[in-house]
Amino acid sequence: MNTKAETFSDKLLGFTVPDRSARGRMVRLDRVVDEVLAAHDYPAPVTHLLEEALVLTALMGGLLKADGEDAQLTMQAQTKVGAVSLLVCDYRAGALRGYADFDSERLSELGANPTLPALFGEGYLAITFETGAGQRYQGIVPLEGDGLAQACEAYFSQSEQIPTLIRVASRSGGKGGVAAGLLIQHLADGEEGRERLHVRMDHPDWEHVATMAGSISHDELLDKELSLETLVWRLFHEESEVRVQSGSELSRGCRCSAEYYASVLSRFPEGERDEMRNDSGIISVDCAFCAKTFELSV
Repeated sequence: MNTKAETFSDKLLGFTVPDRSARGRMVRLDRVVDEVLAAHDYPAPVTHLLEEALVLTALMGGLLKADGEDAQLTMQAQTKVGAVSLLVCDYRAGALRGYADFDSERLSELGANPTLPALFGEGYLAITFETGAGQRYQGIVPLEGDGLAQACEAYFSQSEQIPTLIRVASRSGGKGGVAAGLLIQHLADGEEGRERLHVRMDHPDWEHVATMAGSISHDELLDKELSLETLVWRLFHEESEVRVQSGSELSRGCRCSAEYYASVLSRFPEGERDEMRNDSGIISVDCAFCAKTFELSV
């Protein structure tokens, strides 16, 4: 496996193991996760949840074949009865954003390390792929298991019938947080873009790949001194061929702007806009993702 420039943080890495019909994505978020979380003063359990969600969103967004401005991956977890009522993250052309809404009082009753069911109750996870070519498809699965990664594995198994293994790790620390993850899949035909026939969750090649990939440790994923290429090599150096491909540079990307909201508001009838105005004739619009307020006089 030869590489010209190694990948460490805030950039996706794609790889394939051709003889095993496997493809994967790996990412480590450093500056990006700090910038997204800085918009709100989240308590520790929500911070950890968002770190995991941002990694998963980047990994799944990296599967989009078209990485243009209109191609997007959105992950949304929602419930009406949990301490966390809403979690939403999306990926578009390397830009990541995320937000969580929660009940502080209910969250404080759950202790330091609440489980996923404790946070959401009987919630659901919706994953939406938009290809940018007018195609949009969505899968919805229950929020079950030890974490969001397991719910995402269930999505690929149930909605797309693709054997998938995901590992996520995070370490919070003020402005020194880091979160990382690995996603690997088995494509039965050994080639992306072809119809997957006779998918077997117990295929010998997949069992081998899943065992190797599953051996990666949290410390390895979070070690900013280890390149992602090094981690892929540690896992699969015994294979006859491993191909790596550098993916998108990642950044915190909120698409809010005064111009955008003015354009949206202009579509409302004048009477409805009048009802939105304050005593000074201004319409205030809050962006949940970046915690900015836009004062508009449209």
